[in-house]
Amino acid sequence: MDSLPIIYHDNYLVAINKPSGLLVHRSNIDRHETRFAVQMLRDQLQQYVYPVHRLDKPTSGVLLFGLSPEIAKTLSDAFAHRKVSKTYLAVVRGYADGEGIIDHPLKEKLDKMTDRLSRADKPAQSAVTRYQRLATAEIPYEIDRYPQSRYSLVKAFPETGRKHQIRRHLKHIGHPIIGDAKHGKGVHNRFFNSHFNSHRLLLACIQLQLQHPVSDELLTLDADLDTDFQSVIDGLGWSAIALN
Repeated sequence: MDSLPIIYHDNYLVAINKPSGLLVHRSNIDRHETRFAVQMLRDQLQQYVYPVHRLDKPTSGVLLFGLSPEIAKTLSDAFAHRKVSKTYLAVVRGYADGEGIIDHPLKEKLDKMTDRLSRADKPAQSAVTRYQRLATAEIPYEIDRYPQSRYSLVKAFPETGRKHQIRRHLKHIGHPIIGDAKHGKGVHNRFFNSHFNSHRLLLACIQLQLQHPVSDELLTLDADLDTDFQSVIDGLGWSAIALN
């Protein structure tokens, strides 16, 4: 991968479709990694870029950068004050309800190596995620305790921005995301690995909506699914589902 797919670019900001497996910036946890979205995009545009929010390494999708410290701060403030609408797509285990709201406080899971403000005694923070089920599939494979295995395609709309919020919230309601090594179930992850050749977390940020920091126009930033995610969608018979 020599260049990153650009979704939107003007004189003030740029949005890319981050691939799964790419870190946003250097981390002590992944010291062996040599490629980071910040450096790659800087080299691609030949100018400094300033990330304004996070996407986990295994999560793909819309990643936004300011092209100056001032614009980056304005955008970061918009995220902090819940002025950015975020839409994620996930493949989860089981049949999720048609829609729902997960209002479940989360203890902040900060890493002592990388998060300066890490504190073990910090109380749980409010965390809210809305979700909508788009489709279900039952496949004739005995993966766990049952002769068939069921999965759902879910849209998630996080209203807060806690670390690993969607992954932890969907596990909390009994529908962990496929490919989640930490919060999911290994037997299902291994099945998708072998049967669908899927080696990733099946979570993607497919859309951000926000006001442009200078023109104030509404920006809708859409990211297509990676081919590996799309192949799972096709394999489960969900190709005709409208995702946006």
